[in-house]
Amino acid sequence: MASLVSQKLEEKLVCSICLELFGVPVTLPCGHNFCKSCISDHWDKQEQALAWAERGYTCPECRRGFQQRPELEKNVTLYSVVELARESETWALDTERCEVTCGELCPQHGRPMELYCEDERQCICCVCTVRQCQQHRRVLFQEERSKKQVLLKESLEKAQEESERIEQRMQELEEQTHSIKDSSEGLKSLILNKFSLLRKALEDCQWWTVARIEQEQAAALGCVEEGWSLLKHRLDVLSQHRERAQRLLACPDHRTFLQEFPLLPSLESPEVLLPVEFDAASVVKPIAEILTDISRLLLEDLPSSVAHKAPNPIGQGLMHPQGLAVKVVAPLPECQLRAELLKDHRNLTFDPETANKYLELSKGNHKARHGPSTICSHPEQGPRFEPWQVLCTQGYGHGHHYWEVKISNHSIILGVTYHGLPWERQQGHKFNIGLDGSSWGLQVREDCYLAWHKGRAEKIQERLYKNLGVSLDYDKGLLSFYGLGERVQLIHSFHDVFTQPLYPVFWLCEGRAVTLCQRD
Repeated sequence: MASLVSQKLEEKLVCSICLELFGVPVTLPCGHNFCKSCISDHWDKQEQALAWAERGYTCPECRRGFQQRPELEKNVTLYSVVELARESETWALDTERCEVTCGELCPQHGRPMELYCEDERQCICCVCTVRQCQQHRRVLFQEERSKKQVLLKESLEKAQEESERIEQRMQELEEQTHSIKDSSEGLKSLILNKFSLLRKALEDCQWWTVARIEQEQAAALGCVEEGWSLLKHRLDVLSQHRERAQRLLACPDHRTFLQEFPLLPSLESPEVLLPVEFDAASVVKPIAEILTDISRLLLEDLPSSVAHKAPNPIGQGLMHPQGLAVKVVAPLPECQLRAELLKDHRNLTFDPETANKYLELSKGNHKARHGPSTICSHPEQGPRFEPWQVLCTQGYGHGHHYWEVKISNHSIILGVTYHGLPWERQQGHKFNIGLDGSSWGLQVREDCYLAWHKGRAEKIQERLYKNLGVSLDYDKGLLSFYGLGERVQLIHSFHDVFTQPLYPVFWLCEGRAVTLCQRD
């Protein structure tokens, strides 16, 4: 209150012409006061004006006219009050200069800054209020600080939320780094294991592939590291922002707060990080055709012990591995090859939770039959196939696995798939086995077989077998289908790099049945 009274008193001691404290105050007959030099200059300018003769001398405040130029006498009392005010101002300025820094004084007038001009967006003194900012919107420090505090608190909350998101993303990147390394090491192991079975001439291709994998790994990890560095830098910027904002919020002085607030850098939008991709299958895609051409060399190792010991057709001792044909057919007697395959036999069971509603399963889930019209009542515990398909409960990874099935007739598909096989029917097909890159299937038709993978079918002319064997050598990337009759006949083999556990899967046309063969 004392400051407000002092401010109003000081305004009364200001000359309305020069807007400064009275120098030598004089009083006109109308009662208004001016600096002697100011009113004298004013009347001198009036005498030079053409219309002066008509109006005479006038008061700048009330416009009252005087025919004669009034005699100007010093107002002694007012002069004394002005001197007291000037001495008080000088003492106050000296005191404030001792208590505050130069930055808290108006750089133009040297007076304390007491108000905030919203139009100029800066702190102003009382002289600024009368001169530059007379028509501007002016508010007290506390009122303006309250507005700015709301904005600053919102900025802090935004910075905190973004920091938490960045920390979570950095954690995901660290986990992705371990995943990429594990995937890369696993892929290298598969490639090294596969190429170790080939002839010496393929060693260059082997090491090229490994180098490519390491190159892709380095590129992927480089992207992860770059993303991590960007996020770390952003986190540091946010930390500095939070520290400066919190320090500014804790500042008790209004002037300092309002002066420092514009210097606080605004939060820029964070740079969008692109997702890091590391597709193991795409790394070996350039050598897919090479693997297809040379994969026949791997057949001598399925099973390896039989291939090296099998007699030739005319009983002339051991056959050299390089003399094997593309398919391992008779002369191998059924008992020898099948006996080796059965060493890794697996007893399968159908998974009733995945069976199509038209598929009827036996009591032990060893037989599936497609009734022409009956809808079977399977327990609804999860998604099931819309096509006439059913998965097996068992899934197989590393190692060698073998199982046998018995089919009632043609129009059946047997194969393997990763666990993510779509549940819905694919457009233009009654099945979805072998239509993508994560499933492989053999379709038994009336006059031939079709080997399905990635939506492409390879036709195989071979007689129909009611008993079929499936051999999966996961580490070698070899999936083979055999016809079981008088001889063990290789129908088709897929060669690929498997990266997930494989589950047997079946599709049955109407009226067909599949039985999973069980062994003790």
